[in-house]
Amino acid sequence: MATPPYKLPFAQVPPEANAFYADAIRILNESGIPFMLAGTFALTVYTGIERPTKDLDVFCRAGDYPRILTTFAKLGFETEIQDERWIAKVWKGEHFFDVIFNSTSTQAPVNDQWFEHTRMAEIYGQPVRLIAPTELIWSKMFVQDRTRYDGSDVAHTILRQHDAVDWKRLMTYAEACWEVLFIHVLNFRFLYPSERDLIPRWVFDELVQRLQDRAELPAPQTRVCRGSLFSQKDYQIDVAEWGFADIVGMGGQTYAH
Repeated sequence: MATPPYKLPFAQVPPEANAFYADAIRILNESGIPFMLAGTFALTVYTGIERPTKDLDVFCRAGDYPRILTTFAKLGFETEIQDERWIAKVWKGEHFFDVIFNSTSTQAPVNDQWFEHTRMAEIYGQPVRLIAPTELIWSKMFVQDRTRYDGSDVAHTILRQHDAVDWKRLMTYAEACWEVLFIHVLNFRFLYPSERDLIPRWVFDELVQRLQDRAELPAPQTRVCRGSLFSQKDYQIDVAEWGFADIVGMGGQTYAH
C-alpha cells in the first residue's frame, strides 16, 4: 500500500502544537542526525486513522540521542533524559517530543536494520522517514497496561499494511517472546475473521507448533514474572511480595515448590 504524503498539519493536533512539531522536524532534518517518526504520526500515515496526540515520537539509535538533545539544547529548548534505558524528551513550553531509542521493555533497541526499511512521507511539507510497518508493530507489541494498550494499533497496521509487513523479520525480532506475537496474531484473527488470511498461514502454523512443543516441556524451576515487560507498576507486587523473579535478577523466592 502506498504511503500518502501528509503535507498539511494534522487536524487533531492544536495549531500551536502543529507549529512546534513542524519546527522540530525542520531542525532534525537540518541537523543531519538520522531519525524516524513513529507513534501516532506513523499510524496515521499507514492507516488513515487520525486522533489527538500529545507528542511526537522520534526514533533514533541509542548513540544518536545525545546528539539530538545537544542540538536542541543549543537552540534554547529544554531537554531531559527520562529513562536512559529507552527515552529522552525535548520541550518548548508545554509542548514536547519524545526521543526513543529502545522500547519500554528494552526488548526492541533501535538499530541499523530499522533504518534499512524506512518509508518516506511528506509531513508539514518536509520529507520524513517513517518507521516501517514491521518495526511499528514490533515497537507497539509490549504496550499493554491499565492506562495504555496498543493492541488496536497493531491490528490496524496489519489490516492496512499487511503487504508491507515482513513476517520473517518480525518473527526474528520476537524470537525470545514469540508468545506475545502469537497473542497479537490471535487477536487479529478474532477481530477480523474474514481477513485472517492477511497474516500468512505459515506464521500461524509455526506459532501453533511452538505452543504445542512448549506444552510438552516441564514447568520452569525459577518462578519468573515477565509482567514488567508490559508494566513495571502493574506487576510490581509479583516481585516485591509474591516471590517471583523479575526478567532480570532474582526474586525473593527463587524456586517453585
